[in-house]
Amino acid sequence: MNAILRLIFPATPSGAGTSWLLLAARIVFGTLMMTHGIAKWQHFATLSATFPDPLGLGSRTSLVLAIFAEVVCTLGFITGTLYRLALVPMIFTMCVAFFSVHGGDPFAAREPAMLYLSVFVLLWIAGPGRYAADNLIARRLNR
Repeated sequence: MNAILRLIFPATPSGAGTSWLLLAARIVFGTLMMTHGIAKWQHFATLSATFPDPLGLGSRTSLVLAIFAEVVCTLGFITGTLYRLALVPMIFTMCVAFFSVHGGDPFAAREPAMLYLSVFVLLWIAGPGRYAADNLIARRLNR
């Protein structure tokens, strides 16, 4: 159980400089990702009939899942709340976008998904840093 808690709520934050850098990366890439999700949300009625359905769940369900990953999970990513758990749907969505939705497209069309995927995987490995809600949660759980 402790290993799982340490994975989700890292108890040892990084140094201050690294933590500021991780916070900046979370804010920049999270905000950029969120703009995609908000655009999908704003055009939900139009997109729900034509949104790609690479997993066979239906266009509407695929759109809802993409919005969840790009808006709700991105909020957790930016604030550092359930950070690594929030990154899982974001990483999965970028894998689907890169390998399936844009799989046959030229690399230039696939590149944004690959960039987000790379950044999200690297930030998942690095952890949220000191300035994340998960660190507050971890301190309370360790008491």
